[in-house]
Amino acid sequence: MVAARDPVRVGLVGAGPWANLFHAPMFAANPTTTLAGVWSRRSSASEQIASTHQTTAFHSIEDMLVHTDALSFAVPPNVQADIAMIGAQAGKALLLEKPIALDLGHARELASVIDDAGVPTQLVLTWRYVQRVRSFLDAVHQCEPLGGRGHFLTGGLLGGMFATPWRLDRGPLWDLGPHVIDLLDAALGPIDEVTARGDLHRWVDLHLVHASGIVSQASITAYSQLDPARAGAAIYHPGGVHEVDAAGISTEAAPNVASEFAETVWNHHSHALDVQRGLYLQEILTSAAMGLDESH
Repeated sequence: MVAARDPVRVGLVGAGPWANLFHAPMFAANPTTTLAGVWSRRSSASEQIASTHQTTAFHSIEDMLVHTDALSFAVPPNVQADIAMIGAQAGKALLLEKPIALDLGHARELASVIDDAGVPTQLVLTWRYVQRVRSFLDAVHQCEPLGGRGHFLTGGLLGGMFATPWRLDRGPLWDLGPHVIDLLDAALGPIDEVTARGDLHRWVDLHLVHASGIVSQASITAYSQLDPARAGAAIYHPGGVHEVDAAGISTEAAPNVASEFAETVWNHHSHALDVQRGLYLQEILTSAAMGLDESH
């Protein structure tokens, strides 16, 4: 186990655009962490990131595990789930992307393996690491909400770095949906029911019923040429509305993601946003996707 306040040695799994844009520079720049190495199935991509950040390109996961305290993932969800189980069984803390797997069975298996291994976890939900989002939630929790709306509207699947095979196959519900669902849940409380309408590969509307009886809605697309993209939420109350703009905040989130992950590793205690949060979101996403399938 890494000693408290020694920089956490993080091994990066994946060497694609998101690894290069977000994960690698985040850990290399933060004083609480060290980018100890990178591994991907494409050795040339690993070597390029390693060269940029003056670290090691490992040729196997097993080799990287020997030289790291924790793993961070920037790979497709099905690959993440398989390798994260290996990392958990090796006793490594895990920084997971969302969704945590591509199907609910795989997500449950991952959560079970992590629980058995007793390793700490943290989930990358970038909106939740930004101060303006946290201030928004603080304000919401001091009012009596009537209801809410969330949205994430981009053109990410029309082309570019985010138009990857798994996203094109599953549609934006699985990639963008976790952000909106998580924020509405954090604002208005646990979600008991979800109803979805629309087309997974065009536009999806979600109707959420929270345990309190409050309802909220969310709209999601990655097929609009909006520039800039629009993302965020509004919670209405008798005195007015609390709103937050969450578009384009990943760079702003990065320092907090890294430093809070270091705390997670040092304390050997999972973050409030952990694998169980990921599993909870996976269950809601699965229910929504099943509803969409049945409506066609």
